[in-house]
Amino acid sequence: MRIAAYRRAGNPGVGLVSADGKSVQPFDLPAAELALGALPLIERAARGEALPTPGAAIPLESVQLTAPIPRPRRNIFCVGKNYHAHAKEFAGSGFDSSAMSGGDIPAHPIVFSKVPECVVGPFDAIQMPAASEAIDYEAELAVVIGKGGKGIPKADALKHVWGYTIVNDVTARDWQGRHSQWLLGKSFDTFCPMGPWIVSADECDGTDTGVRLWVNGEKRQDATTKDFIFDIPTLVETISAGITLYPGDIIATGTPVGVGIGFKPPKYLKAGDVVRIEIDGIGVIENPVR
Repeated sequence: MRIAAYRRAGNPGVGLVSADGKSVQPFDLPAAELALGALPLIERAARGEALPTPGAAIPLESVQLTAPIPRPRRNIFCVGKNYHAHAKEFAGSGFDSSAMSGGDIPAHPIVFSKVPECVVGPFDAIQMPAASEAIDYEAELAVVIGKGGKGIPKADALKHVWGYTIVNDVTARDWQGRHSQWLLGKSFDTFCPMGPWIVSADECDGTDTGVRLWVNGEKRQDATTKDFIFDIPTLVETISAGITLYPGDIIATGTPVGVGIGFKPPKYLKAGDVVRIEIDGIGVIENPVR
């Protein structure tokens, strides 16, 4: 199934998207839950409760899609340097503080976070901040946790995945390099476009999924999650070893080779650009830069 969050006539909604992507069936939920997008539904499923029966279909074109979880309950877990080619690309960029700890390919997952307030919808604008002149894109498959837990072994990890969505891990490279820790450069307002919906794990194979990105129609990234250095079970096991995961937690799994900093000279985003990301089995997000 595909669960989308949206606004219609100014009001929040959440619904079941049709197989052809042309309509959505709203769920009848309290207003406070509707504002949380798909999160209350994921929490119900984690408790073993059935989802409410969706209502009559309405055209998808009649709603404005928001991020499927418009405001995550806590920071998004992000993974750095998780594709082999990108790890080498980034290690040679001069912006990689982790490269100083030994080699291009990390021995263990590099995990950082983005604040929840940087999340925007799948077609919302990425706002250029006055504080940075080095804004980069990163197409990523994101895992959405269903059943929570701590100390989750790799063998059980995929049982804890509710589904998948798309994020663009937008980054201020100058801030990333200047502050060594990546939180600030990753968390500017509008720096996490997400969507267009969450696809349940039974309909999307995150272990062998194509990830592509274009800027103004120029393909910059094109890879498959088979190229991960650390697969999804390893990421879930690593993060949950000391941190309890909860339903609705989001793990962005890393970006492929082809980011702007990898070009010489770098191809940073500028006002007027349009960034399009497509991930097999999920769909497309497309964000103008302003």
